Amino acid sequence: MAGKGFDQLEGEIWYDGEFVPWVDAKLHVLSHALHYASSVFEGLRAYEGRIFKLEEHTDRLFESARILDMEIPFTPEEINEACRAALARNNLKDAYIRPVAWRGSEQMGVTARGAKIHVAIATWQWPSYFDPELKEKGIRLNISEWRRPDPRTAPSRAKAAGLYMICTLSKHAAERKGYTDALMLDWRGRVAEATGANIFFVDGEGKIHTPTPDCFLDGITRRTVIELAKARQIPVIERAIMPDELSEFEQCFLTGTAAEVTPVGEISGELDGEEKDFRFQVGDITRALMGDYEKLVRAG
Repeated sequence: MAGKGFDQLEGEIWYDGEFVPWVDAKLHVLSHALHYASSVFEGLRAYEGRIFKLEEHTDRLFESARILDMEIPFTPEEINEACRAALARNNLKDAYIRPVAWRGSEQMGVTARGAKIHVAIATWQWPSYFDPELKEKGIRLNISEWRRPDPRTAPSRAKAAGLYMICTLSKHAAERKGYTDALMLDWRGRVAEATGANIFFVDGEGKIHTPTPDCFLDGITRRTVIELAKARQIPVIERAIMPDELSEFEQCFLTGTAAEVTPVGEISGELDGEEKDFRFQVGDITRALMGDYEKLVRAG
């Protein structure tokens, strides 16, 4: 992007039903979403001009809006078509697509039932989320001090902007220490996820273990990779995983629309007042699922 901010990219953004020049896609500083995090969004990828799992992402966008008491003023079919049109009008084949819905500036205060719901869709070229060289040997995760909240205290099943505040803080802290990303536990002290991706582990018997998504998103890529593993007859066990179990696993990887399938080589940080360091290899199962996922998203 040659140093340009995202507000200075070229192209067009779909904004409330019509395409506008990229630099003109603006909102007021007193928009409710900016002050009270009343915003939901999605992240999609297009491969060779085809948007992967478009309908599933759009359905989740509408469900996230419902959870936040927002009624999107378009149909799912209109949003799907707008995503396709945004990709085509910006002449992109391999790209990231970001639909976002938010409350506007008609009301300022905690309540915002009278605020207009706006929707925008932007798309841009975006390479691998993590450095490809780091992915080859596995990225390093630092254990975050922030924890995924009890679902009785936050709308954890929504892909909502406010839930990512602790993700940004966790990733910043990890990067300052030289790590690529962070591992987040939940409010009970169980393994949850990374800052923007779900996590999986492989034991010595070739079984895959992944945390039950009861206080964080059950990612669309997560579900896809589980299906790919089962197609290979690899057992997948969804369960509560405690941090002290990490030493029992041989492989670890992340999944997400941006992360795709990314191996993890190390997880370290403070647990119960002690520094812990867990190491993993980029093994055959991880590599097989990386390859299967790549083939799937690029299938005609």
